[in-house]
Amino acid sequence: MDGGTAEAVSGPGRASFPFPYTPYRIQEQFMAALYAALEAGRIGIFESPTGTGKSLSLICGALSWLQDFEKKKQEEEARLLAPEGSGQEEKQTLASGGLACPNSRDASGEPDWVTAFVQKKEEQDLVHRLKEEQIRRKKREERLEKIRHNVQLKYAAKRKRSEEDETKRLLQLSKEILSEGAGAAVPEQLDHNEEELILAEYESDEEKKVASGLEEDDDDDLEEEHVTKIYYCSRTHSQLSQFVHEVQKSPFGKDTRLVSLGSRQKSDAEVEGKKRRVSRTVCPFYSYEQMQFLRDEVLVEVKDIEQLVTLGKETKACPYYGSRYAIPAAQLVVLPYQMLLHEATRSAAGIILKDQVVIIDEAHNLIDTITCIYSAEVSGSQLCCAHSQLLQYMERYRKRLKAKNLMYIKQILYLLERFVVMLGGNVNQNPSCQVVSQTGTELKSINDFLFQSQIDNINLFKVQRYCEKSLISRKLFGFVERYGNPAPVVKTNKENQKLAGLQNFLMTLQQGSYKEGPLQSPPVEADSDQLRAASPLMHIEGFLSALTNANEDGRVILNRQGTIGQSSLKFLLLNPAVHFAKVVKECRAVIIAGGTMQPVADFREQLLSYAGVDPARIVEFSCGHVIPPENILPIILCSGPSNQQLEFTYQTRDLPQMMDETGRILCNLCNVVPGGVVCFFPSYDYEKQVYAHWEKTGLLTRLATKKKIFQEPKKANQVEQVLAEYAKCIKRCSQAGGQMTGALLLSVVGGKMSEGINFSDDLGRCVIMVGMPYPNIKSPELQEKMTWLDKTMPRSASQAPSRVLIENLCMKAVNQSIGRAIRHQKDYASILLLDHRYARPAILNKLPQWIRERIQVKPAFGSAFAELRKFHRGKSD
Repeated sequence: MDGGTAEAVSGPGRASFPFPYTPYRIQEQFMAALYAALEAGRIGIFESPTGTGKSLSLICGALSWLQDFEKKKQEEEARLLAPEGSGQEEKQTLASGGLACPNSRDASGEPDWVTAFVQKKEEQDLVHRLKEEQIRRKKREERLEKIRHNVQLKYAAKRKRSEEDETKRLLQLSKEILSEGAGAAVPEQLDHNEEELILAEYESDEEKKVASGLEEDDDDDLEEEHVTKIYYCSRTHSQLSQFVHEVQKSPFGKDTRLVSLGSRQKSDAEVEGKKRRVSRTVCPFYSYEQMQFLRDEVLVEVKDIEQLVTLGKETKACPYYGSRYAIPAAQLVVLPYQMLLHEATRSAAGIILKDQVVIIDEAHNLIDTITCIYSAEVSGSQLCCAHSQLLQYMERYRKRLKAKNLMYIKQILYLLERFVVMLGGNVNQNPSCQVVSQTGTELKSINDFLFQSQIDNINLFKVQRYCEKSLISRKLFGFVERYGNPAPVVKTNKENQKLAGLQNFLMTLQQGSYKEGPLQSPPVEADSDQLRAASPLMHIEGFLSALTNANEDGRVILNRQGTIGQSSLKFLLLNPAVHFAKVVKECRAVIIAGGTMQPVADFREQLLSYAGVDPARIVEFSCGHVIPPENILPIILCSGPSNQQLEFTYQTRDLPQMMDETGRILCNLCNVVPGGVVCFFPSYDYEKQVYAHWEKTGLLTRLATKKKIFQEPKKANQVEQVLAEYAKCIKRCSQAGGQMTGALLLSVVGGKMSEGINFSDDLGRCVIMVGMPYPNIKSPELQEKMTWLDKTMPRSASQAPSRVLIENLCMKAVNQSIGRAIRHQKDYASILLLDHRYARPAILNKLPQWIRERIQVKPAFGSAFAELRKFHRGKSD
């Protein structure tokens, strides 16, 4: 991997960092700190505001370290593989783990010759292992180089074909115009021969073998040893694609072996239609040769997930599986962080974290993500449906099932039955018709739930392993696809039960669901959402797995509502550190990065400390913004135009005078702020309530004279349309002039527009935060989390851990929302926090440093308005 000839900057631990352009000073500091953290094997918490080129800093800093690491490793191998007598000291040191060999007789009582023999054997094994690794690396490099050459030939052939088509077109045109046109035949033939020569070279048998990986060596297999690599994770596929494009533009873009991993749904969406038209027993996109070919094509050139899907279509190879075969040899693996953080998914994807580097980007909600991944909820309808499906599956194939498999199926049926009983229902009756006698929410410890549901005598670990190995949920999916979704079976007597099963079977025949032939496995392309919808047992498997957590690390919530079908069982993970610890302990280094990581206390206390990380191993880095200080005006406003104190608590925010004061503030701001104003409310319900109040009082009409008003939609598929109309309106107003100066967007904290949306330049000249978006403390899940923290975490001098949690959740949401504006060096915006409580030192310290350093606290509206008018008029001039 070569860094190229880009501009370089100095940094501790490395002479220079390749970079595609002259970096900002904060980017230099970021890369130096990142390199040092990776070199020392640290757990790093890195914060770099959006607009500071964080992605490029991560790429160039991390890949520079990997480049140096590989170089040092190869130099060390060369020394160890040096001729006999020139590297004995190094071999002895490495083979013995770097420790001097003590006197064998004194230490273990073994004779010296035995110790010498063992040491010699270790040295020989080490040299043999290094030689094998060297041979594998050389073969891989040669294979990839040949494929690069083939790609060039393929593009040359395409170019020649294009030229041939153009020549033919011109010849045809000439023939139509002129009566004789044979003179062009000779050059046409020469072009054709030249193309044939190139195609022959490209498509020769030898080259085909190389391209498809069919070399004659026995050890050229899909399974390779994992090289040291970097796993880069982010939240969404769009963020990952953006990161890959940054890699492509970086100095490392041409020589980095990068693999993009995605969900099966994402990878197979394009080829799904083709696959479904063929026999489901064998997927035509999954074969040894195709996987080898796709693996090598992936490693030759950096591709994002969309490009990978296109390549899969061209090569008729499954991108979902093909990309996984490229993991061992890859230097950089890009994937959603849910795929890496969930242990079962990680294992299924072939990800091995031992001695590797993990970078988790956009990690501000990492704790919540881990909690959600390992929490599980199942409804009464799902439990009854799964019981009915599994019961009929067992009855149909009872004679073909082994005794052990039959035993596990009966255990699962019993578990489903007891779960429905815990909700107050009967598994053999329609869940939609069973009314819950006593509604409400009840929380239980794991052990209490197991005992009260009378399943404590069942080994859930063995049941979980059976579900994983037998793929019973997928078999049920195939069963349902073939016979339809069976109705719940009512156990009266054996005859009635058989009759009910026969009636269901006949019903499937009538619906045309029955297909000839033996029961077949579900198609490999079926994505998890499709499986979960058709086979609720998959959901339930997650719940069963959750029940294997330690008693103190989680709770079971019984939510009884209306009918049994509407009721649910939910496992709530209280201690996400137990699962994150597995990642931290295996990895060489872990970097947790984001644009807004404040407050970082949660990461240290709830995640890293409970994961057993030595505090000395943790390093923090936070840099300022690239914008000059005069380009941002953050203000905490304590009172409104009529001197009404701004305190948006649950008790006061619904008061008419509070909603009126908020409207008056916006009316004044819209008179002086050009372009777009984005106003965040604590919830959708409160935004609707305020909007309705303003409509009633006429404030909305006053606002609409200066800014066209848009509301954030609840439906995700409507967000892009609203944003497009919002942007068009601002652009139109800036070009036309007149009384209308832009647009006002009413958004919601934690909604679709509070994360990942770019309100740069005129789209976000002012961001307003109405009140403090504290979470609902009446939520049973949050109450249990607060209780658990108060019991397990030490109390600080000023606040209980539960109170700190509430404030941190609030301020993380605030920081994400106000971070939507100011996206590049020349951008500018004002930020207005409407609530006097923001001025409290404990709250103020949880704002990002680059905002905190420049914030002004304004007790009265008059002085705040004067500052805002001066700021925006100065920028407009």
